[in-house]
Amino acid sequence: MRQLPVMYQRLLTLFGVLSTCVLVFATPLVAAPYAAMVIDARSGEVLHESNADSRLHPASLTKMMTLYVVFEAITRGEISADTVVTISSHAASEPPSKLGLRAGQKIALRYLIRAAGVKSANDAATALGEAISGSEAAFAQRMTRTAQALGMTRTTFKNAHGLTQEGHLSTARDMTMMGRRLFYDFPQYYNLFSRQSTDAGMMTVNNTNRRFLAAYKGADGIKTGFTNAAGFNLVASAERGGERVIATVFGGRSTASRNAKVAELLDLGFARAPSRVAVRKPPPPNYSTATATGSVAVARSLRPSLRPSREPAVDPDLIAQAVSDSISRVVPEVANVTPSPQAVPETQIVAVSPEPPTRPTEGEIVTRMSSSGGRHYGINIGRYGTRYQAEQELLKTALTEITTLEDALRKVVRSPQGWEANFVGMTQERASMACVRLAARDVNCNTLGPG
Repeated sequence: MRQLPVMYQRLLTLFGVLSTCVLVFATPLVAAPYAAMVIDARSGEVLHESNADSRLHPASLTKMMTLYVVFEAITRGEISADTVVTISSHAASEPPSKLGLRAGQKIALRYLIRAAGVKSANDAATALGEAISGSEAAFAQRMTRTAQALGMTRTTFKNAHGLTQEGHLSTARDMTMMGRRLFYDFPQYYNLFSRQSTDAGMMTVNNTNRRFLAAYKGADGIKTGFTNAAGFNLVASAERGGERVIATVFGGRSTASRNAKVAELLDLGFARAPSRVAVRKPPPPNYSTATATGSVAVARSLRPSLRPSREPAVDPDLIAQAVSDSISRVVPEVANVTPSPQAVPETQIVAVSPEPPTRPTEGEIVTRMSSSGGRHYGINIGRYGTRYQAEQELLKTALTEITTLEDALRKVVRSPQGWEANFVGMTQERASMACVRLAARDVNCNTLGPG
């Protein structure tokens, strides 16, 4: 076979390379799903929405909730902005974007807040979660409870930073709501989101949103986010002439195209928003209906109708002995729990001694601590595999949170799914307060109404 001249061989090789490049660049990239929302921040009125209730990856928009919970903890007195935090190896090992924290390093909480809010530092966000709740997993559960209490019903958090994780999802509607909450619930901290740069203790960090803040008139926040799964996300807020509009975009294809789309949506919002409207601030978070899994308590009792028990009858004396044995194990645990600000001294806690129960109805055990006084509300702290486990958790919770539960009855109810651990005989106000205080301790809690 005759060999082609060298020039033709080179041309064919070049043609093959160009063909390959064309095929590569012609293959469409998989784009993250698009979603958008625009509201009048003053009234909460929806001005535009597209795919707003689809559960998508929020990326670093997550840090809005991280900071909301931190601001809430500071306001409640759980922690201070001056608290010195020791960085764990877990927080230090988070991938970028990061501040560059080292395991064992000590840094003030305020600098972690700035790094998470302005630079979107993942190591700082994780360190904040661990400082508040002891672990990032526990903090994520608190974030989810807080989301439910705020009405963000389609949001579930699995971490404090927003990196892609199974089940870590939100919606354009919920994240728009989150942005509005930051503005109205913590106005004293809101200026953080408009800073072009800030001192984060170790260094001065630049705002990930600085291009949009500089380019769009009236913009003063709030938060960017990006992962491959999420695309380029942004929740932006802007004020012009007394009107405030919040716009959210999920699934942008680039920083520039996302910013252009958000600017377009904000323009649309200002065009549609009335010049004057009554400001309707969002109501306080409703923690009485929020749980770690995001379920909502109903207005009536959650207890199902009792069914015939397949277990043999239990001698009440044995139950009383089991409760007595529980005290000997639980009291040492409670002694190591930091009491709430209104808790009674430890010596009083140790002195608590439950009375033996009266004869129980089948499938139901009530342990009396004091008279219910005719009150018809209560709380549920979980479902357990055995009656003994339920009683032990009730006892531990009663001794830990004695301030709000000292007049409640401990009640274990058999259900087809297990043993419900309830406190009953409470006023509605006391039940709601108990759930709020227990939620602050990362204890699951549902309120139970009359019925």
